[in-house]
Amino acid sequence: QVQLVESGGGLVQPGGSLRLSCAASGSIFSINTMGWYRQAPGKQRELVASITSGGSRKYADSVKGRFTISRDNAKNTVTLQMNCLNAEDTAVYSCYYSAGMDYWGKGTLVTVSS
Repeated sequence: QVQLVESGGGLVQPGGSLRLSCAASGSIFSINTMGWYRQAPGKQRELVASITSGGSRKYADSVKGRFTISRDNAKNTVTLQMNCLNAEDTAVYSCYYSAGMDYWGKGTLVTVSS
């Protein structure tokens, strides 16, 4: 079992920044992928960004150049730095861990509004 705890969501004005963090604990495999999905009201869940334990990153086209994902393998944490936020980024952001099986955090709400 793997437990994921997210932090860092909240309300931010358009053009602002937020940093999301996720800490994994439990039966962690050294080779894994961690990342973030998001789901906005009335929309399908989409992959925002992912990063492997080797450091390979993927981003959704909609966030490239604005979001940066990073991780600390020693601490089993992943961070999503979100800049230049806009209303379309409003969603529940969920951390995930994948290593054969997938685990999910409870999610944290990000609201971009003036």
